[in-house]
Parts: sequence; structure tokens; C-alpha cells
Amino acid sequence: MSESLLMPVLPPPPPAEVPAQVEAGPVAALKKRGFLAWVGSALDWVFGFVALIALLAACSVIPVLNFLSLGYLLHVSGTVARTGRLRDGFIGVRKASVIGTVAAGAWLVLWPARLVAGFWRDAELVAPGSGVARAWHVGLIVLTVVTFLHLFWAGIRGGRLWHFLWPQPLRFRRWLREPRKFGKLQDMLTNYVLGLRLPFYFWLGIRGFIGALVWLIVPVGILMVATRLPVGGSLLLSLPGGLLLFIVAIHLPFLQAHFAETGRFRAIFELREIRRLFLRAPLAFWLALLTTLLLAVPLYLLKIELTPQELAWLPSVLFVLFIFPARLLTGWAVGRARRREAPRHWFPRWVARLGILPVALVYVLVVYFTPYLSWNGVLSLLEQHAFLVPAPLMAL
Repeated sequence: MSESLLMPVLPPPPPAEVPAQVEAGPVAALKKRGFLAWVGSALDWVFGFVALIALLAACSVIPVLNFLSLGYLLHVSGTVARTGRLRDGFIGVRKASVIGTVAAGAWLVLWPARLVAGFWRDAELVAPGSGVARAWHVGLIVLTVVTFLHLFWAGIRGGRLWHFLWPQPLRFRRWLREPRKFGKLQDMLTNYVLGLRLPFYFWLGIRGFIGALVWLIVPVGILMVATRLPVGGSLLLSLPGGLLLFIVAIHLPFLQAHFAETGRFRAIFELREIRRLFLRAPLAFWLALLTTLLLAVPLYLLKIELTPQELAWLPSVLFVLFIFPARLLTGWAVGRARRREAPRHWFPRWVARLGILPVALVYVLVVYFTPYLSWNGVLSLLEQHAFLVPAPLMAL
């Protein structure tokens, strides 16, 4: 027999071990880059949300543009009602991040020009027409031209904060040699502006405002008339006005979400549909109504004193911050009800009904006493922040 057959069969040698630092190096680098990318994306989202709130607040204090703010908030409710996910209500955060970073980057880049402008003014005050003053003036002109070129180039590159901090002049020179650079720039701006969907938000806001006004005009009108009557007549007339406002307040947020979800103006008057949806998700409806009316109450305290015109945007930030979560939860409640086919048990339905009573009653009482506390008097009854534009109408 061959000797090779008598030899024992040995197992194959184990693969050569790779040093731990060699194996972990690229993997650790990839994980680190992934973590840093996640952190950068999260910070960009947070910055975009802050910029979005600031933009909504700025639009809410400008007549006509305030319909954009209302339309966006209605679209938030409608989107969440369609998908059933709260995260889908944070619409346009990444686009708002671009606007926010452009504003922040421009503010940073303009600082050198501001300093040089201050030196030039000081030189003119000390020695008008002197060589030093002229030198500062020439320097200011040159720095202003360079600054605006830098702002233009940073905006073309994407408008991120690092684009403002590092100009990349060599890349700018290569860009100047490109044949279709201005055509590409026009396409980029057009796509960005169209992606904002401003006409859609404006039209949605106008229709939502008109629909809410139709619901509110009778109870609010009765309360406005009651304030001009003697005490006895005022109390008698305020009872039916307050009762009507009570009924409207517990239905209107969900009617607006239903309207924004379907896109039909007639949907804002489909009261029977909202009552049917309430039976399927009563506790969700109660939570959404509690949030909507409870967060609207502190906004009336901001109207005790007249806000200066130059600071009108500051209270509007609080208005948007308080109304935004209310719109999210309202859409969530409607979407939750849509995904259920049968009404809930009688016990949660009656718990929700009994819970709605004190919530809506407190809201009606706050609205009733508003004319006696607000700077705008009886006209403050027209400022229904929970349903109309997210800013005091009389301050616009």
C-alpha cells in the first residue's frame, strides 16, 4: 500500500489572522463617517424646523401672506390624516433649512463689510474727506463687491453653511468657464421655487379661512352684539352665542382637517362625517381637541397689551409653535379614525364626550371674557387663533 495512504489526514491550516487594527480601521472609519453624516443630517433637520417656524411666523404677520401660513398648517393636518403618521406632517423642513442657512450664512459673511463701513463712518466724522476716510471708502466698495460675489457663489453651490465659510475660488473660476452655467442656475432656482408650492398653500389657506369664517360668523357675531347691550341683555344673548361657539369649537378643527385631506371645499361642512369618525377614535379626538383649545388659550394673554409693530413677529412665533402640534394631532386623530371600520365600545365614547365638555366650556369662557381683557376690545372676538390665521388679525 502506498505510504501516502497510510499518512493521517490533517485538517487544512486556519486562515491567517488579520491584525485587529487592520480589520477594524476601514470599518471604524465607515461607521464614523456614517455617524457623522447622521449627526449632520439631524442638525440640518433641526435647523430646518427652526427656520420653518420662523418663516411661518413671518408670513403670519404680513397681510395676504398669512394665508400661506394657514394653508401650510392645514396641509399638515391633511397629510397626517391621509398617512396616519405624525412624522409626515413636518413638510418642507429640508427646503426651509436651505433658506435658513442662506440667511445665517449671509449674516455671517456680511460682518466684515459692516465693520469696514463703521470704520469709514468714524473716519468721516473725525476727518471728513481725508485720505484715510477715502481709503476706507474704497476698501468698503471692494469688500462689498467681493462679499456679494461670495454670497452669489455660495448660493449657487447649494446654500449650506459650509459654502459660506469656505468660498473655493478655484472652483468658482472653473464654473465661470462652463458653457450653460446660467441656464443650469435658472433651472435650479425654478425647481426650488416650484417645489415650495406657494400657490397651493395660498389657495388652501384662503378656502380654509373662508370655511372657518362661515362657521364662526354667527356665534362670534352674536357675542359681539351682546357686548354692546346692558348687563341683563348681554347675559341673555351671550348664552345662545356661547352655545353655538361651543358646538363649532368641538367640530371645526376636524372639519378643517377633513377639508385639507380631501381638497374639497364642501368637506368643511360635512358635519355628519366628523361625527361618524369620532365614534371610531373618540379618545384620539378628545386628545386632539384638548391640545387645540388648551394651546389656544395662552395666546389670548398675549393680546392684553398692544404689541409694537416692529416686534409683532415675536408673539407670532409662539402662535405658530402652539398651533403646529395641534394641527398634527388633529390630522392624526382623523387618520386614526379612517383606519378603523367599526365604532369603538360605548365606554370610551362616553368618556371622550364627557371629557370634551369641560375643555370646550373653558375655551368658550375665555373667548367670552376676551373683549374685556384684550387691547382691541370687541374686535378681538374675530381673532380665533385655533381656526383662523396664526396671528392676531387686528395687529396686522
